[in-house]
Amino acid sequence: MKSGVGRIDAKFAALKQEGRAGLGVFITAGDPDPATSAALLKGLPGAGADMIEFGMPFTDPMADGPAIQESSQRALKGGMTLKGTLELVRGFRGGDQTTPIILMGYYNPIYSYGVDAFIDDALAAGADGLIIVDLPPEEDDELCIPALKRGLGFIRLATPTTDDKRLPKVLTNTAGFVYYVAIAGITGTASAAADAITGAVERLKRHTELPVCVGFGIKTPQQAADVAKVADGAIVGTAVVNCIKDSLDAGGKASDSTVSATLDFVRSLADGVRGARG
Repeated sequence: MKSGVGRIDAKFAALKQEGRAGLGVFITAGDPDPATSAALLKGLPGAGADMIEFGMPFTDPMADGPAIQESSQRALKGGMTLKGTLELVRGFRGGDQTTPIILMGYYNPIYSYGVDAFIDDALAAGADGLIIVDLPPEEDDELCIPALKRGLGFIRLATPTTDDKRLPKVLTNTAGFVYYVAIAGITGTASAAADAITGAVERLKRHTELPVCVGFGIKTPQQAADVAKVADGAIVGTAVVNCIKDSLDAGGKASDSTVSATLDFVRSLADGVRGARG
């Protein structure tokens, strides 16, 4: 069974054969509590998620908007740690060997954990790639190169302000796919126009043979479908995290509907993505 970046490559090859884009879903590990988070993680593939971005909770997630910041705070308050995040991945892998899991977050907790130990433990748990938003290409020796040498994909972000001069640097040492951030700024605050996304994906495709996925600002099944017409994947985070938040009880705890309501929303997104190309 493929693992690491090989599992990501296999997923996109399968999607290409199916003639469709994939749906990536972001949730924060441990939000709103470890047990509910495990149930959500386990249910996502059946609801139509082709790939999972699993947020590593952090006290200062500077690239994230209020919704994901709050999800991190809920997770940390519930006792979630980086080691606990990897345990959730390990539990997921016990029943699913094909859905890629990308760990998304910030470098500080990994640095504190120890880079080599983190890479060892992430691979052993069944993680396939990393998105570390505060490590630019100039810092590749810190984590990117060691991860790639071990087969753990390192996925880079490209933004509307990443010009053609900067792109080759951004794409160097990138593996798995390229994540195009469709808006300038933090997550969950705006949505990009479909024609702007089309132009951006076409430009990225001129620079790389890697799949191009688009995220930030996708809130509805229709927006996911619009992205899926032109990109290799649509990634939805804030809207899913808001669905979790909206299902919580008055005390901020998981309710009977938290898992079912969130997975129903993911199904609607998956329907949009799967029907996008007719």
